[in-house]
Amino acid sequence: MNKVAIVYWSGTGNTEAMAGAVLEGVQSAGAEGTLYTAAEFDPDTLGGFDTVAFGCPSMGSEQLEEGEFEPMFSRCESMLSGKKIGLFGSYGWGDGEWMRNWRDQCEKDGAFLACDPVICNDAPDDAALGACRDLGAALA
Repeated sequence: MNKVAIVYWSGTGNTEAMAGAVLEGVQSAGAEGTLYTAAEFDPDTLGGFDTVAFGCPSMGSEQLEEGEFEPMFSRCESMLSGKKIGLFGSYGWGDGEWMRNWRDQCEKDGAFLACDPVICNDAPDDAALGACRDLGAALA
């Protein structure tokens, strides 16, 4: 059975809701999923998971959250080569540049994206939650 880590940071609950939908998709596809906040996740355990979904909203001038998520993710980067991953997050302004930059960085790190990143403006609607479930299934 595939083991999937779903690691996220959420300030308003939007990305947390997306993470829950990713978990639903993982479980509905028959894999084992575990939710972690960025503060809870130990990057040294990344090798114990077959795949991982990372979720972070756009912050500041379209960047990853710098207090908890970005330091944790930076520690994971050297372990992403050849790893199947997924990316998701919400934004309140801009055009999704943070996600394009993040995707490009993950690809440079050698990660394989299971599908296109999932983004939504503000709270996820039914379509965004469905896309998150599909992301989870793709990771499973």
